[in-house]
Amino acid sequence: MANTILSNGVRNNLLTLQQTTAQQSVIQNRLATGKKVNSAIDNPVNYFTALSLNDRSSQLTGLLDGISNGIQTIQAASKGIDGITKLVQSLQSTVKQAQADAAQNRPTKAGTALATATEAAVTSKSLKDIALDKRVVDDNGATANTATATYSGNVGGPVLAAGDEATTSITLTSGSTTYTASFLSTNATVRDVVNEINKSGIATAFVDEKGQLNIKGIGSEKVQFGIGTATFTPAAPGAPTSAEIAAAGTTALTTAQGATSDNPDFGFALTDNSAAGTTITGSSITSAVRSNLIDQFNDLRDKIDDLAKDSSFNGINLLAGDRLTIQFNEKTGKNQTKLDIQGSNLTSDNLGIPKAVNTQLTGFLNFQNDADLDKATQSLTGALTSLKSLASTLGSNLSVAQTRQDFTKELTNVLTTGAGNLVLADPNEEGASLLALNTRQQLSQTALSLANQADQGVLRLFG
Repeated sequence: MANTILSNGVRNNLLTLQQTTAQQSVIQNRLATGKKVNSAIDNPVNYFTALSLNDRSSQLTGLLDGISNGIQTIQAASKGIDGITKLVQSLQSTVKQAQADAAQNRPTKAGTALATATEAAVTSKSLKDIALDKRVVDDNGATANTATATYSGNVGGPVLAAGDEATTSITLTSGSTTYTASFLSTNATVRDVVNEINKSGIATAFVDEKGQLNIKGIGSEKVQFGIGTATFTPAAPGAPTSAEIAAAGTTALTTAQGATSDNPDFGFALTDNSAAGTTITGSSITSAVRSNLIDQFNDLRDKIDDLAKDSSFNGINLLAGDRLTIQFNEKTGKNQTKLDIQGSNLTSDNLGIPKAVNTQLTGFLNFQNDADLDKATQSLTGALTSLKSLASTLGSNLSVAQTRQDFTKELTNVLTTGAGNLVLADPNEEGASLLALNTRQQLSQTALSLANQADQGVLRLFG
């Protein structure tokens, strides 16, 4: 079949109409897909760049779930520490209750009576006052040592010759603490000795209504007590030097520590030369209040272990020694960015909180012993310090994880937006273009019609 011959005007208008229709098809496809680059044919550079950006954004979005789980794991451990801190504070309260109740087993010893009823009758004073007023040294060796209406008496210490001076030394030991003191005692009385003992911080002293000197430990630990007096002749009468007093004090201290003959003047015989004086032990009586607090203390202690075991999330427990790894980027090997958190095995034992008992056992807390309760207070304070340090570490790691979570969200948005800028179509622009093409199409159709009419005019010449 012969090809239809079109005039030049009709052919040009037809070509323009075909081009307009093709452009309309492209724009309609952009509006339908929302993209101006739908394949590598449209724009290879933009297409593959956007594909890479979207791929990275997708990988980072996938990591967000792991980061979120990691954050929850850290928060679970942090909540566990908060709960354990409250339990430790409750333990502190329990120990304070025990300390508030006076121990029944404090070491106490009473010496022999330092005053008699005969002296009371003669002096018209109480046995207690007579004992307190008696002098430490025998400054009246020619007469009886008992108190009279005109003489206060003495406790039978060394005889003080004319021109001599005397130094008295005491020693007190409780646990690892030792207190020693020496003082010029030429004119000292039992009252001075009581005051000196009360300065020690290890034991207290008092004279009871029977005229007996009593020594009582501050805590529950046994107390070793010794007292001794030594005389000396100073180079200058009535003016002893500090060196002379100290030298006599050394001799007196030797006596106080039981290294010489007995010194029963105060009713405490120092016969054990291997010990620092007379050993004063506590009684076997226990405090019912403290005994009742033992179960409360141990129950709270067990709850620490239980709470730590339950502070897990998604199978990971940072308070049970587990390790948590949070991945922050999509890379592997050396280029991978991650956060490694090594948990701690948090137990009452590891916090240094011993189990409470009613007796003195190694490694346990004796609730009847004041020294043990003091040590428990220190241990609990140390436990709170450890918990605070651990909480601070977890808080720092949590801050890092949350910062990376926010950063990853923002980065994925940047990547997605960047990819969109390369391939997405502007609906306003494309709509305007389509409207313009529609107008052009109508004009092309009109032009084609006019061209056909011109051709028909030629045919009318032959009519």
